[in-house]
Formats: sequence, C-alpha cells, structure tokens
Amino acid sequence: MPSWKYSITGLNTDKTAIASGRDIRIKPKAAREICNYLKGMKLPQAKQVLEEVIELKRPIPYVRYKLKVPHRKEAQGFDAGRYPKKAAQEILKILNAVEANAEFKGLYADNLKIIHISSNRGRRIRKYIPRAFGRATPYFKHLTHVEVAVEEI
Repeated sequence: MPSWKYSITGLNTDKTAIASGRDIRIKPKAAREICNYLKGMKLPQAKQVLEEVIELKRPIPYVRYKLKVPHRKEAQGFDAGRYPKKAAQEILKILNAVEANAEFKGLYADNLKIIHISSNRGRRIRKYIPRAFGRATPYFKHLTHVEVAVEEI
C-alpha cells in the first residue's frame, strides 16, 4: 500500500481508472505543459499526440513557461512550443498503464477520456562538480510525479 495519495477524489470506481508515475526523471515544467495540453482528450488521441511529439512532428504548446521559447511552424493555434521528447516518452508509459488498468476493469479503451492529469514536483537529487581552488558547483536531477485518471464516456 503506497504512502502517497492521488490528488483527485470522489471518482466513480466502476467507470474510471487511475495510474501514476512517481519520481520520474523528467523536468517538471515540461511535464506540466504536456499535462495541460492532454487534459480533456480521448486516450487514443492523446497517445497519438505523444507519439508525434516523440517523432518531432508535433510541438507541445508552452503556455506558462514560454519565455524565450521559439515559434514553431507546425503550431496551430498557439505561438511558442517545444518537443519534450523524454517527458513525452515517460507520460506515454503512464497512459499505457492507465489503459491497461481500464481494460482490466472491463472498460472499453476507445471510449476513455482523460478527466484528470497532473504533474507535481518531486525531490531533487543533488550532485556536485569539483572546481578549481577547492570550490564546487551544485547541479540537480529533477524528479516529477505524474498522475492520470480516465473515465469511460
């Protein structure tokens, strides 16, 4: 039994399925923008979008963290965007997990809609690079928590 809880409560357990990924080694900002873009999509469409991002064919719109983010010619309806390939691969694994959980419950995979997807900052792994004159420079590995809830419509 996990010691953490999901941030969404009050779900109908007969029509919904949930999955999460904890301490994933992706940047929280990229995960937040992907989650914001996928919220409300049907599950097959969301998986197709992430596969196109991994193939560098479709950018993810950056809405909050868009400072100094370039424009993309493939963008439709938004200005700034990026191709967060590593974050898209990890979130695609979570979408496959939630689809497997839904099929195990007896839900039809083509009728699943993402009703909740969120990312939260996890802990940071601190490391240090030795420098000249006895100094050291810190650098961090960022970890992120992602959770997904789908509902059959």
